[in-house]
Amino acid sequence: MKNLFFLLAFLISTVSLAQSRTPRTFLLVHGAWSGGWDYAQVDALLAAKGDKVYRPTLTGLGERVHLSNANVNLSTYISDIVNVIRFEDLHNVILVGHSYGGMVIAGVAEQVPDRIRQLVYLDAMVPNDGESAKDVCGPIWDALMVPHIKDSVMTYPFGPTKPTPPMDVPQPIKTYTEPLRISNPRVGNIPTAFIVMTKNGKSDSHTDAMGLSRARARNWKIYPFEGGHYSMREQPENLVKKLELVLGK
Repeated sequence: MKNLFFLLAFLISTVSLAQSRTPRTFLLVHGAWSGGWDYAQVDALLAAKGDKVYRPTLTGLGERVHLSNANVNLSTYISDIVNVIRFEDLHNVILVGHSYGGMVIAGVAEQVPDRIRQLVYLDAMVPNDGESAKDVCGPIWDALMVPHIKDSVMTYPFGPTKPTPPMDVPQPIKTYTEPLRISNPRVGNIPTAFIVMTKNGKSDSHTDAMGLSRARARNWKIYPFEGGHYSMREQPENLVKKLELVLGK
């Protein structure tokens, strides 16, 4: 009975908090081979706080796997997200990109910087002008990625995937090889943070060059986060808490 009382009190306080503040708008961009499904639990947790959450799936991945074709490239993905912002008429967006999704949100910021309140690179790639995801990968590309290229796609390189949905699926190779042009000076005015996943307090030295070292060079705020690369799958509650910390809540 006592536990039930505390549960009810918690739920009431959560609802009251959600009703007492202006909802925030989150636009969550998943990583390679993934889909909007990856953020389902994070979506539910943020929505319970009263926030608006969008977690679109990039063309040819997730539930849109039937649209996969050899012509899908990075520009396609950037358009996927820019069009969500424009057609949903979103403003003051908290734009989060996980892993490969860093390539996408960097391109989105180039096109609609006035719509973005905060950029969050979640253990993500941080491209320079003229770089593709292949370029950002550096030596990891040949060592890890190339063996998984089959025809016009790259299959998931980190072990076997689930046999049934939701699951990681092959991704069109042009999404990795198309370079991104970065030149919009207004992007520099957007508050930007980098969340780096750590193990025993240390980041992965093999992947630091893809994101963390680039974030440091840009003087972005760095937030260590203990755990594996897929925090939205493995610890969604803690990811939400980390996002709150980034946003100063």
